[in-house]
Parts: sequence; structure tokens; C-alpha cells
Amino acid sequence: MPTRILTRAALVGAGALALLGPIAATSAVAASDTGQGSAVALGAPYGVEPYETVNVRSGPATWYDKVGSVAAGQPRGAFCWKHGETIRDNGYVNDVWVQLAEGYVSAVYLKGDQYGGLPASAVC
Repeated sequence: MPTRILTRAALVGAGALALLGPIAATSAVAASDTGQGSAVALGAPYGVEPYETVNVRSGPATWYDKVGSVAAGQPRGAFCWKHGETIRDNGYVNDVWVQLAEGYVSAVYLKGDQYGGLPASAVC
């Protein structure tokens, strides 16, 4: 009987953490912009890491509002990718933008392949 109670408590705790994911993701943005931490957004199925500091935009192009930035080497949770504005920088050309909890970043600045390390099937 005690095992069953512990299992239920663990499931309830996991559910509470899943609900806190969006809150934790917002905190991760604030921490990354102020240099106070490197929290990764909870609940994202993939992880990405920029090789240089990258602006986070509200949409998949540079004309969208800047909503934050991610420092080089700071891992972030990612959900999917989509085609957007073509970015040419550091010898790379790509129109793939990766959606984080905070917004979108160009895959040009992410470690990995042309999809920033996400599977080709992870289209938004």
C-alpha cells in the first residue's frame, strides 16, 4: 500500500512541474538576459545551443520585435522549426528559424545541422 501512495505522489508532482513549464521558461529568459543563470525551458522536446550570442525574435525574421537574447553556450529548450527570413552570417546561409519558449532564433547561430540540431520532421 505505501508504494501505491508514493507512486501517486510522484505522478502529482510531475504534473505540477509540467504546469509550471511556461512559468519556468519565462524565468529562463529573464535569467539569461541578466546573466544570473542558465535555466533551460522545461517541457521542450529538444535542446539547442548557440555558438554565439543570438537575438530572440517574436517571429521568424529580423523585422519581428527582439524579445531577448541567448548567450553563446547557453542551452535552451526548443519545440520545432519553420522557414522564415534568410539569414547570411559567418559563411552560412539559411532560412530556418527554431522556436524556443521565448521566441524564434535563426538556426545559423545554433550548433548542429541546418535545423539547429532538431529533426527535419520537427516542423512547426
